[in-house]
Amino acid sequence: MKIKEFFKNKPVISLEIFPPKPEAPIDTILSTIDQLSDLKPAFISVTYGAGGGTKSHTVKIADIIKNKYNIEALAHLTCVGATRADIDSILEQLRKSNIENIMALRGDFPAGFDPTSGTHGQYKYAGNLIEHIKKAGGFCIGAACYPEGHIECPDKVQDLKHLKLKVEKGADFLITQLFFDNEMFYSFKEKLEILGVNLPVSVGIMPVINKKQIERITGLCGATIPVKFRRILDKYGYNPAALKEAGIAYAAEQIIDLLSFGVDGIHLYTMNRPEVAIGIISQISEIRSFYDSSNIPV
Repeated sequence: MKIKEFFKNKPVISLEIFPPKPEAPIDTILSTIDQLSDLKPAFISVTYGAGGGTKSHTVKIADIIKNKYNIEALAHLTCVGATRADIDSILEQLRKSNIENIMALRGDFPAGFDPTSGTHGQYKYAGNLIEHIKKAGGFCIGAACYPEGHIECPDKVQDLKHLKLKVEKGADFLITQLFFDNEMFYSFKEKLEILGVNLPVSVGIMPVINKKQIERITGLCGATIPVKFRRILDKYGYNPAALKEAGIAYAAEQIIDLLSFGVDGIHLYTMNRPEVAIGIISQISEIRSFYDSSNIPV
């Protein structure tokens, strides 16, 4: 089933996992999928991992999610440094696995890569990849959006123009980068409406259970740590058990507020920690009631 169809019944609850390291057996992720499947998400997305280093596992794991667990899979596909033949080969693998949904991304630059060198491969931007996939046909395409702007684009107006171009090239739905201040998302959503971007937007939420990890991630992506959240990190950052509990509570509070706003979907970045995802879902009775009333189409 194409993910865009899920958004006919909102909110759509989805999860994200990342593959094990290239040298690790793919079976190491099965226990995580097993536990997450009990949450009955509309779909589970599978990333490439940092720098695209685990791309060989992505299609295999998406295949398992789709064909063993009967959960729709969203396979990440990045294009930096790729040729059209590379992309066509992956599209064919996805078709053979009955995967209908792709998250189309430019991807992280490899270590030592000079973005100004002009050696991006045959795709400079995610929009180029989206256009290729759309022409290939048969796939539902997700694209990334950035409520606080992309860290590589200091001009937020230009960043919104880039997003609109991705939509015009054929994106079917959007998933946001993580953020910790909902007001930033609400402001971003207003800008999308002004631009005439009316695609479903699923909100990316990352529960924080490790202070150093989240400081590294926000440093890479440019997400703001609000004062309220900074106090939590400062208070509980060196007590893993306390920070885990506080991080789950903060994410649950974020989601409840977003649901009251009427968001199209919640996309939970699980960091392959099913117990954290379970803890968040269990705290949100409203989400559970949506499941119980068969809100997710089959």
